[in-house]
Amino acid sequence: MIGKFLGSLIAALAPGQPAQAQVAPAPDYSLQKNWICLPGRSDTCSTLLATTALNANGYGSMSKSVVAKDPAVDCFYVYPTVSQDAGLNSDLSANEELGAAQVQFARFASVCRPFVPVYRQMTLGAIATMSAGGDISSAARLAYSDVAAAWREYVANRNHGRPFVLIGHSQGSALLQQLIAREIEGKPIAKQMKLAIMPGYNLLVPEGKLVGGTFKLTPLCSRKGETGCVIAWSSYREGSQPPEGAMFGYAAQPGMTVACVNPANPGSRGWEKLDSYWYARSANSAPGGPIQWSSEGDPPTPYVRPEGLVAARCFNDGPRGYLAVRTIATAGGKRTNRIPGEVGIGGIFLPGWGMHLADMSIAQGDLIRQVGELSKSK
Repeated sequence: MIGKFLGSLIAALAPGQPAQAQVAPAPDYSLQKNWICLPGRSDTCSTLLATTALNANGYGSMSKSVVAKDPAVDCFYVYPTVSQDAGLNSDLSANEELGAAQVQFARFASVCRPFVPVYRQMTLGAIATMSAGGDISSAARLAYSDVAAAWREYVANRNHGRPFVLIGHSQGSALLQQLIAREIEGKPIAKQMKLAIMPGYNLLVPEGKLVGGTFKLTPLCSRKGETGCVIAWSSYREGSQPPEGAMFGYAAQPGMTVACVNPANPGSRGWEKLDSYWYARSANSAPGGPIQWSSEGDPPTPYVRPEGLVAARCFNDGPRGYLAVRTIATAGGKRTNRIPGEVGIGGIFLPGWGMHLADMSIAQGDLIRQVGELSKSK
């Protein structure tokens, strides 16, 4: 779903960006209509997602996601850039945003109470304007102001002192980085933050360190079961790496590198198998053409969960920090040995974006497991 919208960037990259459309009024987050997901409500995060297991012999058992009745932890999610609205900021009508929330986040409702605000995000047009050298600082401030307002409403009236996890991707991760730095670090509420999961946007640390760049007090996670820390990464296919000046995975600031925490096993510097979920009906382009998940034909459900197909390893080399992703081939099997993930524009894949579209899919099962372990420990 998400790649379909990023793919439309080609049109936006043409010279002469449209002027900012009339900006929607600031949302009132005390109103339920300004949330995509809230606990106990019938919405995107209560959707039961039908999934088929995929092993070397082809399609296996089918299952549906569940919604936890009384989890001990909250999850606050900020979705990535998906809006095709006119201008530099989106309106408050959730369209593409619903698809992003379902693909990336809805399964987390099986282990935590879900909170997903609608916000006036920077649109695909804004990202294109930035790529062309335009100034989008006012659009960025507007997007952050909404996320901060939603956060303050959540803390004041919906959290009730409960532990929480922050989850984002891409623009969502960028905004959550600001939120942690401005609203959480050094404040009493920092004790309630059990994890921050924020792939797909550069989080900087001094080379060889766990903290001290983007965050002054909040470290990268460095071992299983650690809390109060950050899991961050940018995905690149094995055999490639972020080129100099890459959008993701390359630190322009001297002495800094881009954080990489293996989402399957924080602290590991070796190859780790990942527990992946994929939206099998995605229109995303992929190197080598469309993905055929099994020689048996199309999967019987919208989602597939390949067993043992993907592994990943963190690399840091000077300013470069990235998660190398490989697929594990199965000789003579019925399952694909390929996965999607690159951002394609007009048949050309952007080397500086890596496998940006796969960041959340490749390890969603691992992340859900870790959040679930937080609930079990309460």
